[in-house]
Amino acid sequence: MTKRHRIVLAKMGLDCHDTGIVIVAQLLRDHGFEVIYLGLHNSADAVVKAALQENADAIGISFLSGQHMTQVRLLIEAMARQRMQVPVFCGGVVPREDAAELQKMGVAEVFFPGTLGPEVVARVSGVLDRGRAA
Repeated sequence: MTKRHRIVLAKMGLDCHDTGIVIVAQLLRDHGFEVIYLGLHNSADAVVKAALQENADAIGISFLSGQHMTQVRLLIEAMARQRMQVPVFCGGVVPREDAAELQKMGVAEVFFPGTLGPEVVARVSGVLDRGRAA
């Protein structure tokens, strides 16, 4: 039996709009993922700690507040301190012009408003399946 992908999802910083990430959590669960949703107001260190404790295959974060550049940088730095190397997915209200910079920081995929569920599942699965095959 193939191991299910395990992903930690979280909202970071002061962002308190969680409808989108809750929908993504259910979507991923419906497609066989193990999802650990940490809820609102997480620090980078808390997200990394949870991902390590859960032996997560990936981390997914969502933003509405415009804090994505700062919070992703903090997350990547926290991961580096713990020598954690898993894909990071970022979505929400993220300007398209920020995607390249987020990917330079280490984000595997950036999801914009309007991305349909099947595309989310396909892109997340694709990244994780490639990592598993490596």
